[in-house]
Amino acid sequence: MKGVSPELYPFKSHFETVSGHQYHYVEEGKGEPVLMLHGNPTWSFYYRELIQKLSPYFHCLAPDHIGCGYSDKPGDAAYSYTLEQRVNDLETFLEKKGINQNIHLVVHDWGGIIGMAYAHRHPESIKKIVLMNTAAFHLPQSKNFPVALRLARTWIGALLIRGLNAFSSIATIEGVKRITLSSEVRKGLTAPYNSWKNRIATLRFVQDVPLKPSDRGYGIVTEMQEYLPQFRNTPTLIAWGMKDMVFDRHFLEAWIQFLPGAQVHRFEDSGHYILEDQHEVIGRLVLKFFEAAHETI
Repeated sequence: MKGVSPELYPFKSHFETVSGHQYHYVEEGKGEPVLMLHGNPTWSFYYRELIQKLSPYFHCLAPDHIGCGYSDKPGDAAYSYTLEQRVNDLETFLEKKGINQNIHLVVHDWGGIIGMAYAHRHPESIKKIVLMNTAAFHLPQSKNFPVALRLARTWIGALLIRGLNAFSSIATIEGVKRITLSSEVRKGLTAPYNSWKNRIATLRFVQDVPLKPSDRGYGIVTEMQEYLPQFRNTPTLIAWGMKDMVFDRHFLEAWIQFLPGAQVHRFEDSGHYILEDQHEVIGRLVLKFFEAAHETI
């Protein structure tokens, strides 16, 4: 894809047919599976450093959700851009790959909601969990839904996101706090979203955030939230950028209440794109965490 540096993203592309569409994924290494799920508006490129750090020791898989990265980007008539469909896609993908046990789940942003919904369906498949600036529960009562995201759910926001790629572009600036992304990294993160047609998922993800009972996906999140305590004995590491505008301390505090035994690493000087701000430190933390004996925290 034009704009994606092969030096930064040196991986062979793989595809599975999921929901009638081409579902792209990176697959590197051997051993127990590490499943890395990206959010919005990123793609598997976001995990490039972590894949290279872990693949000498683990079987790393980083898919692109439909509409993202190198995966197909169908219109609304051909695909349902909903949380339920996302979870079904992931389930189908893992079934096709024959992966159903000892999964080391790594999630960020929307990847957390999708990944933890899958984990709720298949708790016996999950060995360890890494959470980074994400959620698997409703908006905490102490947190207001950000004005910028409310705007993104309006027709004005739709024009900005699909017409100007505003969401993806701004995120490469606002998402990091400790560093400034190079032009090559910024191009890599935004490259798949290069036209009105190819920005459909970027908008649909924002529109699909379930805020009230009538919203699609609200029931899935309600049930997932209710059953989150089932993972209290699943070893969990939380790496959190404390300068995240959306997934801030309110979300982190909620995670700690749900999973009080988790290892928590707060990065006070880092933002939403925590792997860009802290890829070296987090890479070492995650590798050590995954290599440690599987003990109940």
